[in-house]
Amino acid sequence: MSTPSHLISLRPATAADLPFLLALRRSAMTPHLQAAGIAQDEAGMMERVLVGFEGARIIEFAGGAIGLLKMIKGERAWDIVQIQLLPEWQGQGIGALLLSQALAEAAEAKATVLLSVLKVNKARRLYERLGFSVISEDENSYSMRAMP
Repeated sequence: MSTPSHLISLRPATAADLPFLLALRRSAMTPHLQAAGIAQDEAGMMERVLVGFEGARIIEFAGGAIGLLKMIKGERAWDIVQIQLLPEWQGQGIGALLLSQALAEAAEAKATVLLSVLKVNKARRLYERLGFSVISEDENSYSMRAMP
């Protein structure tokens, strides 16, 4: 199922969004973290939500919060810190749409785009389809890059 792109929007996250962002992280990431054998308590989840918060944008569908795109834009490199959708919104092309838009903007700015993905997360296939390639890895994750 494809979601109408004209109903997808981004807005800056605020402190009022923290309960949603914590619930989002719990629902979107817990299965992947468990599969990777990574324990994360509530404090650890909140810490991750707050990393790079200045670059956090709430993904909305028809005005309702459905996810998060957190991106830090440097002069030469843009770091996608997190992209998460509520499980019921995954697989509908929303992540691909938003990442494609970010990649187009980065190309205009002649910036490289970086992200990290857990090895157990099937989103890696989406990232590769969009032009990202693995540049390094550690025990649990791949670091990926898309060139302008």
